[in-house]
Amino acid sequence: MRERAEREAVRVAEALVFASAEPVSETFIAERLPRGMDVGAIMRQLKAEYAPRGVNLVQVDDYWAFRTAADLSFAIRRDETEVRKLSRAALEILAIIAYHQPVTRAEIEEIRGVQTSRGTLDVLMEAGWVRFRGRRRTPGRPVTLGTTRDFLDHFGLEELRDLPGLDELKGAGLLSGRIPANFSIPLPLTDDDLSEDEDPITQLDLEELGLLTPGGEPDE
Repeated sequence: MRERAEREAVRVAEALVFASAEPVSETFIAERLPRGMDVGAIMRQLKAEYAPRGVNLVQVDDYWAFRTAADLSFAIRRDETEVRKLSRAALEILAIIAYHQPVTRAEIEEIRGVQTSRGTLDVLMEAGWVRFRGRRRTPGRPVTLGTTRDFLDHFGLEELRDLPGLDELKGAGLLSGRIPANFSIPLPLTDDDLSEDEDPITQLDLEELGLLTPGGEPDE
């Protein structure tokens, strides 16, 4: 009976993820499985079953989604829309936010050595890869930036710790061979919890940032 119940739970979990256009949270899945089921173990079993197939079950943070197997991407044609490539500035800013989050606009400019245009940040936010996290507890209370779950999903990462490290970046030819001896890559945060020097974004903050009209609802 236990084995039958677990198998039925696997089928339910499979159906829930398959039917959703967006990654599905483990919490959502757990609420729809019989009480006492180990949702983590069930998802890992389902992931293993799909591993050799053309469609894989992938984990994005604590969410799950079906995605085309990475080695079959060459066979997938996308004629409907041509994806616009990010500018070099946008890629640099995205990398800084990913590795240094939570980070402010001033800190991004300090790392890059040049000013950051609002338009470049807007592009990253419209793509759904960057978001406002909170406000730094420093004079001026600057807004902090971080990446989103869509960022992880798009780049095939389960969590931020899966971002490539120094050796991987060197191997991919993305770093010069003449980098300083003391050069290092920061270890990204693993969760969305606010840091000790951050306050949460409030409704007044959203109004100030132009994301909420006075007394209105947040923009999607």
